[in-house]
Amino acid sequence: MPVTTYKAERAGRRGVLVDPRYTSQECTTPHCTHRKTDFTLADRTWHCAQCGTGHDRDINAAHNILQRALVG
Repeated sequence: MPVTTYKAERAGRRGVLVDPRYTSQECTTPHCTHRKTDFTLADRTWHCAQCGTGHDRDINAAHNILQRALVG
């Protein structure tokens, strides 16, 4: 059992493991499935080429991780 899951259960919470791959690159706008492919570690913000929404790399990743945890 991963340490984070153990800590969550010990605190009376439920831990959910999520695959973090591509979470900073996938657009979080509902019904937009675009993934930015020309992404480097230096890119801190980006705009979706499909819907035009602006994203902060870290906030976008956190939102996508939360959505994956809630769905699966």
